[in-house]
Amino acid sequence: QVQLVESGGGLVQAGGSLRLSCVASGSIYSINIMGWYRQTPGKQRELVAHITSNSPTNYADFVKGRFTISRDFAKNTVYLQMSSLEPEDTAVYYCNMGGYSRTSGYSKAPFNSWGQGTQVTVSS
Repeated sequence: QVQLVESGGGLVQAGGSLRLSCVASGSIYSINIMGWYRQTPGKQRELVAHITSNSPTNYADFVKGRFTISRDFAKNTVYLQMSSLEPEDTAVYYCNMGGYSRTSGYSKAPFNSWGQGTQVTVSS
């Protein structure tokens, strides 16, 4: 089982910056994709950005040029640098990772794990 723990959320004024971090722990064999999603009350969770093991990144249109996703696969960690924050960015941000975990013996099994979420609030 793979657990994700996020940190770095908080309250910031419009135009400010925050950096989110998410670290994975457990019986990890490999992590193929790391991503950030966000959700506001009454809305579906939406993709913010993701990055794959060979580094291609994908961003939602609403964050292009403002947010940067990066990863440290050696540390099983993904980051989201958020700049030029707007009140509309207020949401709970969730980390997501997918890959393979070690099971018994030399076996491995796919996993898709979510963090507990971290609140980001941008004041106007």
